[in-house]
Amino acid sequence: MKFFNLLRKELKELINVQMLVSLAAIVALFMLAGNVMSSSISEAVKSESHITLSDRDNTDFTRSLIEKLKADDTDVEIVDTSAEGDDYCSILEKTDSSYIIIIPSGFTNTIDQGGKPELITASEMKSAAMMENLSDGADSGISQIRNIISDEVAKRSGITDDELDRIDSPLEVTDNTVVSGKSARISKSSIISRVMILNEFLPIIIFVLIMMTSQAIMGAISNEKIDKTLETLLSAPVSRISILTSKMLAATIAAILNAVVCMVAFAAFMAKAAIDITKDAPEAVTNAANNAMQSSPIDIGEALSAQGAMRELGLTLSVTDYILVGIELFITIMICLCISLILGALVTDSKQSQTMLLPLMMGAMVPYFITLFADVNSLPTVVRFIVYAIPFTHTFTAIPNLMFGHNGIFLIGLIYQIVCLIICMYFALKIFNSDKILTMSLNFGKKRRKKGAPAEE
Repeated sequence: MKFFNLLRKELKELINVQMLVSLAAIVALFMLAGNVMSSSISEAVKSESHITLSDRDNTDFTRSLIEKLKADDTDVEIVDTSAEGDDYCSILEKTDSSYIIIIPSGFTNTIDQGGKPELITASEMKSAAMMENLSDGADSGISQIRNIISDEVAKRSGITDDELDRIDSPLEVTDNTVVSGKSARISKSSIISRVMILNEFLPIIIFVLIMMTSQAIMGAISNEKIDKTLETLLSAPVSRISILTSKMLAATIAAILNAVVCMVAFAAFMAKAAIDITKDAPEAVTNAANNAMQSSPIDIGEALSAQGAMRELGLTLSVTDYILVGIELFITIMICLCISLILGALVTDSKQSQTMLLPLMMGAMVPYFITLFADVNSLPTVVRFIVYAIPFTHTFTAIPNLMFGHNGIFLIGLIYQIVCLIICMYFALKIFNSDKILTMSLNFGKKRRKKGAPAEE
């Protein structure tokens, strides 16, 4: 009964309203981010089938060109920009569009004379964000117009479609991407952004989670020590093993709750962010994709098949993978809690409790930034072993290792974390089973001043 009372007390301190609000905020934040990214990707794909066009030439040929674009299920918006001239800022502001394609005066005449006609584009760059620059509708429109012009020039020159195709595309490039012994007919650039989403967002939540849980348990221990309630608790007729077990069990329950909520939130985020665009893309987009095979930043056909290629390459996480990552995340949190218990026992005042977070913060920040910008497995051998010696690194690299077939590294990291957890728990038990929990501190300066002080008379 005494043990359960202690456990209830510890749970009340750890699983409080502040923690529940934080967890709810994490879930809401990830679901919101997933919805935003899903919307951005869908809008980028849909924008490929929409063209904002200004026909300043206004001839029979340009009008027929526009009709052919519409026949290809392209949504063509015609605007008059003759009054604005070369003031492209005013043109984009007037049309309320992010881009526009202008057919200048003399366009048809240049074709009739056998020259290369000119197209003018104006695109507004509003941000450097990846989602904002995922696609440029102007390039898709230019590709479609280029195909129509090529067909017209071929007819006038007596060139067959096959001959024109050989001239425009003298070679065929078949892109293949290989991942861990699996291959798919898709270019690496078509799926890299999606893989980056997977590998960059989970480290953020891991870092935040480490900081949250560490601060919570360290604050609880340090406050009990400063307020002398820990001394009272340890002097109560309850075994210290029961006290520590209740604290660790409460911390474990809190850690499990944190890990489960964060993994559910991340899974919900990926369900929204890594959508299969083909489910939402209208038929017009698919038809437009077949007519936009020339150079563009993102080929629509590739974008539409990216999710399927990721499944074929094994770059998606299964339920088992999520469980394994959740287990490793749980062990990471437990290591943090054990270290926080030890560091919290060293605190002698409220100011020092913030300073004691520094070792954990640095231990989390180093692997966080390294995994954000580099592949740990590609680092020089010595550096790689140093980085992997930090227990938290294995959690940050869990998803990349599972995705790219480094299952051995993942399992070794999991075993290493379990060993680190056992060591940390051993020291935590040793401290709580002695009176050092009440006397430990890092105030070395004060001790030296006491030794050097003159003896009182």
